[in-house]
Amino acid sequence: IGELADGLRVELDKVPKKYAGLDGTELAISESQERMAVVVDPADADAFLAYAREENLEATPVAVVTKEPRLVLNWRGKAIVDISRAFLDTNGAHQETDVTVAVPNRAGNPFAGAGEADTDEEKKKRWTEVLSDLNACSQKGLVEMFDGSIGAGSVLMPYGGKYQMTETQAMVAKLPVLTGKTDTVTMMSYGFDPYLSSWSPYHGAIYAVTSSVAKMVAAGGDPGRIRFTFQEYFRRMTADPRRWGEPFQALLGAYRAQMGFGLPSIGGKDSMSGSFNDMDVPPTLVSFAVDVAEGRYVISPELKKAGSRLVLFTIERDEYDVPDFAQALRLYKQIHEEIKAGRILSAYECERQGLAESLSKMAFGNRLGMTLDEAAGPYLFAPGWGNIVAEIPAEATLSVPHLKLGVVTAEPEIVCGGMRLPLEELLEIWKAPLEKVFPTNSGTVSEPVETKIYRAAQVHVAKHRCAKPTVFIPVFPGTNCEYDSAGAFERAGARVVTRVFKNLTAADIRDSVAEYVKELSQAQIVMFPGGFSAGDEPEGSAKFFATVFRNERIAEAVNRLLKEQDGLMLGICNGFQALIKLGLVPYGEICEQKEDSPTLTMNTIGRHVSKMVYTKVVTNRSPWLLGAQPGGVYCNPASHGEGRFVASAEWIRRLMDNGQIATQYVDAEGNVTMDEDWNVNGSFGAIEGITSPDGRILGKMAHSERRGERVAINIYGEQDMKLFESGVKYFS
Repeated sequence: IGELADGLRVELDKVPKKYAGLDGTELAISESQERMAVVVDPADADAFLAYAREENLEATPVAVVTKEPRLVLNWRGKAIVDISRAFLDTNGAHQETDVTVAVPNRAGNPFAGAGEADTDEEKKKRWTEVLSDLNACSQKGLVEMFDGSIGAGSVLMPYGGKYQMTETQAMVAKLPVLTGKTDTVTMMSYGFDPYLSSWSPYHGAIYAVTSSVAKMVAAGGDPGRIRFTFQEYFRRMTADPRRWGEPFQALLGAYRAQMGFGLPSIGGKDSMSGSFNDMDVPPTLVSFAVDVAEGRYVISPELKKAGSRLVLFTIERDEYDVPDFAQALRLYKQIHEEIKAGRILSAYECERQGLAESLSKMAFGNRLGMTLDEAAGPYLFAPGWGNIVAEIPAEATLSVPHLKLGVVTAEPEIVCGGMRLPLEELLEIWKAPLEKVFPTNSGTVSEPVETKIYRAAQVHVAKHRCAKPTVFIPVFPGTNCEYDSAGAFERAGARVVTRVFKNLTAADIRDSVAEYVKELSQAQIVMFPGGFSAGDEPEGSAKFFATVFRNERIAEAVNRLLKEQDGLMLGICNGFQALIKLGLVPYGEICEQKEDSPTLTMNTIGRHVSKMVYTKVVTNRSPWLLGAQPGGVYCNPASHGEGRFVASAEWIRRLMDNGQIATQYVDAEGNVTMDEDWNVNGSFGAIEGITSPDGRILGKMAHSERRGERVAINIYGEQDMKLFESGVKYFS
């Protein structure tokens, strides 16, 4: 392969004929080509390379032609491919089939006949039907099973707003960097509607692609940088050409949309076996759109402010209900520029259920209502794939064609003509369909909780000063928060040492114990990170963690750190569980748990919970809380399956009187509560964190380390309680 230098043209008449091709024919080469391949007689190879150098060509030998009809690829002296030429000549196994493409029936066209409701009663009935549909109702109980905050890089949490009820349409996450900062984010959205695809796989694929693009744009993504990957799933193929017609239509539709938008697919996966006996899946082509963007341009979908205006951007369709891709792309680019200019506060893509679904979900997060104009009527229940509804400032002027829909109001209700729908009523309708399948509430009765702010006359002061304390973070198989924790301490000015406890062999364990003892003797702070150490062992997580630290040599080193070096200890989530099991909280030293000792157990809902929680600081006794405001409320991610603090009434009273209750779960108004929406694990006394008697050891469930610039931007409230800065400042 010869790589041509800039501006150089190879004159074929200067190339000896035997270098032009195996049979002596000349090789045609255009001026625009940058590379050409030539086949050279082995005896003349050196001469050709010399000729190439003289002509200022970079030539590299890449292969040898052999008589044996096989393709052999070598890598580092080893043959990694050895294939018969006869197989290559077939281009693999030859397959073909007949395909019959069915034309979609006009009678079932979802774009026709949706219309607006004629009366207020009909409008109210249809609105509630929309929110109770399985494709529109809440999936919060399912989503919360998965960790949405790990890595401290989630720009958008799955559900946002003050009440965490507006579901996002795009995943947005910062690029993970171990050091430094980044504003670069990756984005992903999807599009698919089973009803549309069942009517016409062709249209289903077209609008799957269009919908994924629109969701990306509504979140602040650049439509010109989008790439796609597709997931296909169809009923099992047979000799019936009509069955082959479904994936054929879907692929044609996806191809049409890609060509229309001028955006490529970079991959995909097919699973063409969606049949069981006489049951078939609907024709399925899911479009996943991916993008790279700047975090400062990402917006979240919950309504932001009373007085804002609501507008609708619509895409045009031809007589076959196919989008005008040129108009749609032009519109999406204009919307993107308006978002960058700050003239769009929130946005949502409309889907099969129209504005009724989109506006409701935008309203739920902050419980803001709206008053809609008559112009909204035709779009309330009409399919709107690709259309985008947006909230803009009251004074904003847009250069993009749009339809005015109404205004955002402080009253939590949706008003349209004579119809009034309280958001509380809509929320219950929206949450009900899947509540029994994926519950968000265990049904535990909520009772009032006693609370008070403990104010100590003085806080423990370090006698051993240190300008840059060392933090030791032990890492066990299954922990996953060591990077976030180390980053938080380093930003606070500490030096961090992490060491993995190796347990494959007895020798590994002995070496790890020795290494831990050494690091503990040199550290000022020890932090137990979160995660699932040893896979969250059955009958109580963090047992392996605690077992290791009960080792005589390690336990002795911990006691020296606390009693002789004025050291601090912190445990978050899985780390809190380890502190509890070791007795470090609430007792202040490694000891055996008593029969009535406080403990952490399974959440009342019986599953893992991942969501943001609000916690109130209720003591000033701990050095860890010096930077927090007593009585202040802070919002951090919770992500655990066993975070329920359980203790007797006597113990809770003792902890409260001694100022050892560090933080309690509160609702959006700052009231300490047992309500499971806010006290997510059902902790007794709404207790989220406790300390040792002198406050130097703190254990808590919420991940204070999972925070950063432009992280969880759709969650409201202060996220930084200065936990790590306070720990570092304690030594200075």
